[in-house]
Amino acid sequence: MKLDPALNTTPSHPQSLYLMGIGGVAMGALAGGLAAQGLEVRGSDRPLYPPMSTFLAERNIPVAQGFDPANLDPAPEVVIVGNVIRADNPEVARLAAMGLPYLSLPQALAQWFIRDRLSLVAAGTHGKTTTTALLASALIRAKLDPGFMVGGIMNEGGQNFRDGEGPHFAVEGDEYDTAFFDKRPKFVHYRPKVAILSSLEFDHADIYPDLNAVRAAFDMLVERIPPEGTLVAWGESSEVMDRAAGAACRVQTYGVGPGWDWSLVGIEPAPGGGAALRLKDPNGWELNFTTPLAGEHNALNAVAAVAALSAAGLESARAAGLMAGFGGVKRRQQVRGAAGGVVVVDDFAHHPTAVRETTKAVARFGLPGWRPGQGRLVAVFEPRTNTSKTKRFQDEYAQAFDAADLVFLREPPGVEDLPPEERFSSARLAQDLAARCITATALADSDALLTALLETLAPGDLCLVMSNGGFDNLHQRLLDALHQRQAK
Repeated sequence: MKLDPALNTTPSHPQSLYLMGIGGVAMGALAGGLAAQGLEVRGSDRPLYPPMSTFLAERNIPVAQGFDPANLDPAPEVVIVGNVIRADNPEVARLAAMGLPYLSLPQALAQWFIRDRLSLVAAGTHGKTTTTALLASALIRAKLDPGFMVGGIMNEGGQNFRDGEGPHFAVEGDEYDTAFFDKRPKFVHYRPKVAILSSLEFDHADIYPDLNAVRAAFDMLVERIPPEGTLVAWGESSEVMDRAAGAACRVQTYGVGPGWDWSLVGIEPAPGGGAALRLKDPNGWELNFTTPLAGEHNALNAVAAVAALSAAGLESARAAGLMAGFGGVKRRQQVRGAAGGVVVVDDFAHHPTAVRETTKAVARFGLPGWRPGQGRLVAVFEPRTNTSKTKRFQDEYAQAFDAADLVFLREPPGVEDLPPEERFSSARLAQDLAARCITATALADSDALLTALLETLAPGDLCLVMSNGGFDNLHQRLLDALHQRQAK
């Protein structure tokens, strides 16, 4: 169904809003924020479960179960269409027939929350969730009362969205498409005044046909930074710097070693966990600070956040000092618990670069409750994204687990619609890892993985579970089974 582009707008001061796909993390957060502004909010989605079902219920936001044209009665003044909604959704057909104004989530976020505030946009193939959370956390602790939207739940306050009354809004610059009627990346709507470009690699094969398409997407972000704004660019990436070359604004680079505007000249494991950093700012001042995050990639995320905060008006030493209090983001190096002497960690890593950097970071820096050398690092990986389920990164994953002592792999779920010759093979990856002298086992599903892990894990081990999905709740099932084993 095609919607009228002329209706992709909003009337002045609407009071009643309808959200299609209201149960997503971002859409639910948006719904809560709109309701908090006193607007009448309702929506629809497939059957919901906690935490989003309870989140919406606690805010008295009505949610229709399932998509039905009748759900749009009585007619709202504006419909916000979530990214999960496809053109053939029955409610979209009714929306078109009713001729109602409609917006995407990014458009609604810009209109009601970013507005004319100083927008800090963290973008890149990797690190954008953590970096956005670093910005939001620092601005909160600086008592600047920011607004923010993060693509993960922050441990501080258990939230991913906040309006705030301060002059800043920090937002994750997602390169995924905006909506079925707007295939541009979400970040084109976020009015960046300060933008971070942390990395650029091919990903999201379901919407980007090749690397050139990804490049063009990030060019759109750079083009939207006004001349008086700032682009904070990872100088060690030629792809990032090629995008930065087209900027009309000030560009500040960051990277490891000397030669950058923001130079990370020292990084060591901190005694209490995380990393101790030495950073030289553009004025040549050396800033010594800590971050609770492990790994060089996270150190660079912290450096980018310091640079962006400085561009937004904070003094650089103050911005650096705020990094130490960061509480982290769920599913990013999150220690889910320990049982029977085994520490179980949940991480969102799925792209081969993210898997490699996460595994390397944990092996060198450790995590709370586990120090390098006290036991084995056992990596567990589920290829679940639309891209990782294909053979696109088959060879790259073979180089992503060098820091692990043992590797367990699940065969990709939900590949029935892919031709067999296009599917990723965990069995082949296990063979490729064995050729690199890494012991690896590929198994059909999470039940088989759980059995194998219980037969293998020993006191002192750290089990690093990596997936962008729920992984059939493998983390908690493993902890429960380890507790039971310990009690015997």
